[in-house]
Amino acid sequence: MELNSLKQFLVVARLEHLSRAADELRVAQPSLSRTIARLESELGAPLFDRSGRLRLNDAGRLFRDHVERSLGELDAGRRAVAEAAGHGSGTVRLASETFLTLTGPLAAFKRDHPSVEMELHWSPAEDMARRLRAQDVDLCVASQPIHGEGLESARLFDEAVGVVVPLGHPLASRPSVTVDELAGEPFVTARQGHWLRRLLDRLFAARDLTPRIVCESDEHSAIAGLISAGLGIGLVPAFAARGAAGAPATWIAVDSPDCRRTVTLHWCAGSHLSTAARLMRATLTSWDWIDGEPQDK
Repeated sequence: MELNSLKQFLVVARLEHLSRAADELRVAQPSLSRTIARLESELGAPLFDRSGRLRLNDAGRLFRDHVERSLGELDAGRRAVAEAAGHGSGTVRLASETFLTLTGPLAAFKRDHPSVEMELHWSPAEDMARRLRAQDVDLCVASQPIHGEGLESARLFDEAVGVVVPLGHPLASRPSVTVDELAGEPFVTARQGHWLRRLLDRLFAARDLTPRIVCESDEHSAIAGLISAGLGIGLVPAFAARGAAGAPATWIAVDSPDCRRTVTLHWCAGSHLSTAARLMRATLTSWDWIDGEPQDK
């Protein structure tokens, strides 16, 4: 099996669409179809279901996992050799659901290690375990649990999540509110799958309630702006609320022990972490998240 064929298979497996995969790879679709057919012939089993939309089947998912790990090991080998040969200070690849929380330690890392290159990848939490095992990234930061074998983790910080309401809202003068008091309020929140949305849905479901959502957004800065404009209310972690001090809105504690988030750093236990990745891990795990500086200062 040729490496290029395996790389092309991974793109088709990710997109589950031949024409879009061909566009991304900049190859002709008939050529890509033949590549996939040859792989299936060599393996003696179809990798995709072709009834209707193209879908990766069980054999395809199994093969994808092995291909990702194999290509990840090859890439890790190349980077390890480059590091051993002294070709630069290396690169660290960090994935996160949001980088707003990480701006302080990332700036400090760049200041302390200017020759290290940083690759920052936005990633939904559900993709992180696979990306770590495939060595597509070195480290992941998530605000919700990451499930997968062979992963190690370190808790970075835990904080309360409150509700932000616009000034003049009937709840704005309250020091705290209950989830029941939020029932019926219009919510501005993140899309399905994001930790903030999962927290909102979980809090309401525990009380047999359904949140009234008037806006879903991938732009988290837009969420704060829409709340300040009076279009709704929304859950916001304390960290972000501190950074938005002075905005025309009020952060209120939610009277529920479950209304919190734990931010965790993850890496693959069985992979070789480069010097750059180990330096980044040390920066993140030693950071004082309350005062916004390294803990040893």
